[in-house]
Amino acid sequence: MNNRVTEVLAKVLSEFEAGTVPEKIAYTIFPFVNIPSSSWSLFNHLVMFIHDTEDARGFRQWNEVGRFVKKGSKSFQILVPCFRKEKNTKTDEDESRLSSFTTANVFRAEDTKGEMLAYERLQLPQHPLMDKAIEWGIEVKAVTGNNDHYGYYSPTKKLIALATPEESTFYHELCHVAHEKVIGTLKRKQDPLQEIVAELSAHVLCRIVGKDGNKYFGNSYRYIEGYAKEIQMSPHSAVLRVVSDVEKVLELILDKNHQQTYKKKEAI
Repeated sequence: MNNRVTEVLAKVLSEFEAGTVPEKIAYTIFPFVNIPSSSWSLFNHLVMFIHDTEDARGFRQWNEVGRFVKKGSKSFQILVPCFRKEKNTKTDEDESRLSSFTTANVFRAEDTKGEMLAYERLQLPQHPLMDKAIEWGIEVKAVTGNNDHYGYYSPTKKLIALATPEESTFYHELCHVAHEKVIGTLKRKQDPLQEIVAELSAHVLCRIVGKDGNKYFGNSYRYIEGYAKEIQMSPHSAVLRVVSDVEKVLELILDKNHQQTYKKKEAI
């Protein structure tokens, strides 16, 4: 095994020792579409997240989208499989077999400049309560998404990443932030009860800030129903199970100043 491959493996192993790998694996359920890394292996996704980026590409790949690596920026390495052709003695046909690994140098999006990327063109509106995220030191930024997931909250990065301008998604992630403050630490990956707390709280927030909650009610119910099934509960039983946490989450987000503001809006 060559030295460069050994160095990449050692970096990932050190993250296992530090206990940070499970959370980084959780981020891979939000694979970005239409960028080169979307087709990478889980291992290379881990390497990318370890280097604190969600988009990494080779020098020429950045040039192809009108971006250029900043002077003095350092690349990191991902593993690239090498294949060789071997004849199958049973079929007498050539087959590709994995023979070894080599490495390829890639650069983080944060270390490039130039044309705006497609996912950076998403304009996020100034949702009501966005100031609460700012107050808590949480960055809210637009990212590219996929067909299943439209946002996530990263406790370690203090980041709410959104792939849609819909307020319901922002409130869902904001409620995760508030829930973390209520219980201390969120469980890694998508814990059913935590997801139900966030979705139910988000639906309530839509109503409170004057948005049409009916627009999301069907999806919210199916979302809660799906997670309730995972823990072998009915949606109603699951909601009753978490209603106390929902109340605390809403109280934390809607402090007295916000409550007075929304009461004035309703009066008008």
